[in-house]
Amino acid sequence: MRTVAVVAPNYPPRIGGVENYAARIARAVADDPALRAVVITANTTGWRTSVRVEGDVPVIRLGTWARLSNTPLSPLWPLQVRRWLRRLKVDIVNAHGPVPGLGDLAVFSSGRRPTVMTYHSGSMIKGRSGVDRLLGWYERHILPRVFARASALVAEAPVSLASRYPGAIQITPGVDLERFTPGPPASTRPRTILYVGRMERGSSWKGIDVLLRAFAVLSDLPDARLRLVGDGDALPDHIALAKQLGITDRVEFTGALTGDALVAAVQSAAMIALASRTEAECHPLALIEAMACGTPIVGSDVGGIPYIVTPGINGLLVPPDDPAALAAACRRLLQDGDLADRMGTAGRQRAVERYAWPALTDRYLQLLRTLPRTAPVRRRSRRQRRAAR
Repeated sequence: MRTVAVVAPNYPPRIGGVENYAARIARAVADDPALRAVVITANTTGWRTSVRVEGDVPVIRLGTWARLSNTPLSPLWPLQVRRWLRRLKVDIVNAHGPVPGLGDLAVFSSGRRPTVMTYHSGSMIKGRSGVDRLLGWYERHILPRVFARASALVAEAPVSLASRYPGAIQITPGVDLERFTPGPPASTRPRTILYVGRMERGSSWKGIDVLLRAFAVLSDLPDARLRLVGDGDALPDHIALAKQLGITDRVEFTGALTGDALVAAVQSAAMIALASRTEAECHPLALIEAMACGTPIVGSDVGGIPYIVTPGINGLLVPPDDPAALAAACRRLLQDGDLADRMGTAGRQRAVERYAWPALTDRYLQLLRTLPRTAPVRRRSRRQRRAAR
């Protein structure tokens, strides 16, 4: 039996696509008779390290001393990661990015252990001058070395920075098709436009402000509602913008939803909208869950969204940062029930064919099982690193 350490900067109960993906891999590893799973992640509640078993998987949450945007940090991690890899007798390291820090340290600390680096984002540059300079330096100088050090690379989507490297394997996120099941036909649902995701200032590229401005254009549809599911430090900003636009009576901020409450929200929405601005939106889980529920999609033509949405088939695409175009697409789906129903049906079919978790985790397990017992350090030449940028 080989022990696999799933190393992710964030992990449930924190909500997010990377968190859900890492948890799915850990669960699949734990259920495999030839493998054993452990998780190393960051503690979101303090600077002390906690250790406990969650669903029969040991989860080590390393103390976090500070956060830079969405990035947890601690000067102790280089030593702690090495110590825990030894203490847990880890044979394989499975690190997850894009948040710089913990996953990178795990790859560099792996020694002769084989490593799998799973990268969940395109470029993280988001139009913020100071932060972008740091991110650009990281993506030019640090990330290529992490990728070169890994024994195998998994790209979450074609826009993932890992996909540029020869030999990278694409394994997308999946959806639990037994939980996320179709609701009533989209045309019979209340005229609710749904957003599901983070509401953090560090995730402003999600374009919630664009969605609010687009919804304000739909003032001639008095029964239309906008429902924003999620939480974060930008929530007061979005509430203030809704008040400024005069739409507070038609906008609901639910906070974060999980479990049956989340499923019910997706099943009852007329559509889901995602107005992301950059390719940091790699392969959004919320859209896959929407398809599984037969809910049509309106999304920005950016990042990984076009790989999920085929315009006119299971949703509509609009230019990023264009409230008028987003409003027009939402209006079209709200007013054309036949189109909405066809898109909902096609979305469910696509979710079944492409995004069933068991098929995806089986591919991941096959990759882990075939890794050698020890791995030489794999280095790419400067020319290869440059070509991959």
